[in-house]
Amino acid sequence: MHKKPTLGLAGIVLLAASTLATAGEHATPREARALFDQAVKHLQANGPDKAWPAFNERKGPFVRKDLYVYVIDRQGTYVANGAAPDSLIGLKVLDTVDAAGSPIFRQMIAVTDKQPEARIRYVWLNRKSNHVEPKVAWLHREGDYILGVGYYAPRSTADDARKLLDAASAEVRKSGIRSAAGKFNDTRGSFVRDDLYVFAVNLESGKFEAHGMNPKWVGTDASDLHDVEGHPLIREMIDLARSKGEGTVDYVWRNPVTNAVEKKRTFIRRENGSLIGVGFYSE
Repeated sequence: MHKKPTLGLAGIVLLAASTLATAGEHATPREARALFDQAVKHLQANGPDKAWPAFNERKGPFVRKDLYVYVIDRQGTYVANGAAPDSLIGLKVLDTVDAAGSPIFRQMIAVTDKQPEARIRYVWLNRKSNHVEPKVAWLHREGDYILGVGYYAPRSTADDARKLLDAASAEVRKSGIRSAAGKFNDTRGSFVRDDLYVFAVNLESGKFEAHGMNPKWVGTDASDLHDVEGHPLIREMIDLARSKGEGTVDYVWRNPVTNAVEKKRTFIRRENGSLIGVGFYSE
């Protein structure tokens, strides 16, 4: 007897994600994080009995653009999924793998065993672009359940980085480095865009004046900073800024969106005694 073919988890999820994506553009990491925080608070305030129906509403407050909330138990069974509740609730997905063959649900359970909140990276077929793309999920463990919200990791281009550097340079020329640095250090401001951010280093002291992804680095010595391969990237940038005024430096660095170490190219420019830089990532 032949077993009746089924669409399977991947087909169900991808079809549902495609439907969500057609309703609007892809959500940003900030929007994903906001939905994640809202869902965690809702679960903690209302408990599973009230939270699951709210998460499963296809047109409810927990489905936005191509974002939705999902929850699995520690056995890897869906108890909530805003993308396809009718098809996925009750389905055991413990051994499901992503497009790279990684057991993503086992990984979700394992990482939240060690800490109540985590972020994982995997690869999934984006039905809007029809390409396998990196995806990131915020995870929270509440008792025997793991709640998640995933988003497609934005991938900025060289042109995007150049445009942000031009804007940062113009800001320094207009208002001076002290005022501009305050804007560069605002992690929710206009100089932090997806996986792009602005940093500034004083060319005389070698210290960070701004860092849009890690403002706590401001005032620390940047000149001896190395990448994971031992490359003295800031020293090279400083030398380049002093000798030529601008240029590019290649190295490897952790992408704040995908949380993976990736190749990075940074455009730098000298402005009023400061080194201004913006880089983009490529896997």
